[in-house]
Amino acid sequence: MLNKLPNGVRYSSHKEWQLLKKLPKWWLLGTLVFASPIAYTWWQQEDLLTQNIERTSMFLGLLFTFWFFIGALMIGLVVIIIMKGPGYVADPYYLPKEDKSLENKDNSV
Repeated sequence: MLNKLPNGVRYSSHKEWQLLKKLPKWWLLGTLVFASPIAYTWWQQEDLLTQNIERTSMFLGLLFTFWFFIGALMIGLVVIIIMKGPGYVADPYYLPKEDKSLENKDNSV
């Protein structure tokens, strides 16, 4: 199904695997940092919507931005890993024989 190129060059991996393995730890640590003020406010007051809504919104925005950054970083690292892998041969696509009678027809409809 997938045919590798006979003389394809496979590049050695450098930092991408190391960074990819550290991402879950970074995600957990960052989530704890940005969610702890929200959890503390909820623990003390038990109502996030009436007290400190600006602060809660700010930390939720920081949390979601951090999650987006980690997700984008993960996608980028996976793309780098795939691009450094072996090359594959695509299936040939043979063009149909050209119909010379269609070349001179007016195609305006």
